[in-house]
Amino acid sequence: MKILHISHSDSNGGAARAAYRIHRALLDSNHDSQMWVNEARLGDWTVVGPVNNVTKARNLLRRAPAELVRGLLKTINPAPHSPALMRSAWVNRINQSDAEVVHLHWVQGEMLSIADIGRITKPLVWTLHDMWGFSGSEHYTEDFRWRDGYRRNNRPSYESCFDLNRWTWNRKRRHWKIPLHIVAPSRWLADCVRESALMDQWPTTVIPNPIDTDSWKPMPQRIARDLLGLPLGVPLVLFGALGGGDDPRKGFDLLQQALLRVRSDPKAHKLGLELVVFGQRAPKNHPNLGLPIHYLGHLHDDLSLRALYSAAEVMIVPSLQEAFGQTASEAQACGTPVVAFDSGGLTDIVCHKKTGYLAHSFDSEDLAKGIMWTLGQSVSTGAAVRIAARKRAVELFFSSTVAEQYQRVYTEALAAKI
Repeated sequence: MKILHISHSDSNGGAARAAYRIHRALLDSNHDSQMWVNEARLGDWTVVGPVNNVTKARNLLRRAPAELVRGLLKTINPAPHSPALMRSAWVNRINQSDAEVVHLHWVQGEMLSIADIGRITKPLVWTLHDMWGFSGSEHYTEDFRWRDGYRRNNRPSYESCFDLNRWTWNRKRRHWKIPLHIVAPSRWLADCVRESALMDQWPTTVIPNPIDTDSWKPMPQRIARDLLGLPLGVPLVLFGALGGGDDPRKGFDLLQQALLRVRSDPKAHKLGLELVVFGQRAPKNHPNLGLPIHYLGHLHDDLSLRALYSAAEVMIVPSLQEAFGQTASEAQACGTPVVAFDSGGLTDIVCHKKTGYLAHSFDSEDLAKGIMWTLGQSVSTGAAVRIAARKRAVELFFSSTVAEQYQRVYTEALAAKI
């Protein structure tokens, strides 16, 4: 079976990295897999970018109308919004290819329009990496129009001017006549799909994002800290997100509140706790948490990230919404326990008080308790939590295990099309 993955990028962002890992997992399991992207950055011959400079120029020109339309919406929702308006030449290439199954990933915007997705004639599987597929133009939202339908009378009070989300959602209803096979990387996102007004009747399967646990594995903590120039002899708490604390959905404000509580604990004070932040450089004004903060900026290669996870005592992922939580699965593959909130996709990754701690949703006090509990485990029980974290990652996210699950979905999609 020939599988063709369609993704905006092979490496720029969490969704792109997940898509590429799925593609590589299939290749490593001897499946015929290829990937087409707008941005090919990894130098992998199995990943094909735009065919010529004319196509690249067209992709850039497609941004302008989308930006214009986005500007008509006034909202305080900080999530990206994609109207996916302008048609592209990708559809003809996809339909003329020899692929037996087309696997969509993060495609909205410059890659494919809403109409484009409806024009693909091949059997389709679509892995959702956020809420965009069943929502309006927003990639994440805290309201429930995606569940109730985007009506004129249920628009949230924080939006005004042009109702871009309702307009985008109605375009999806108009162009997507035939249900696609949906894959969600977590039970939370799958439940959202099944409750949505747009996709509630579409076949949906939960398959976690894969990770090559033969490569992503623990390294000695002393070596890891030496490589990164991090201090020895003190517990390191790790936080990471694209843009660091700038994205409110990543919950850095709640982590700050939790660390202020931890700082006041005599046990933590005695340990000499320090915070490591990756995904951003040191800001002009540092938050005053009463403990040292190390900013490592953007780490682009897997070896540096593997060293970083191995260097830490605990990884904190205080996100308000996560379709999966890839940094959490990476950390656990490296034997680092994770503290997160009991919400979203992270509940599929962290096993409470076995591989980390799931705090009550958005409760900074319980998040602080989780940090202290995890640090206490590293002192009292040695490597037990780290071993359990690594074992869970291998069992759930190993590349060949995930590839087998996708093979079954492809077979179902192909059979449904015949």
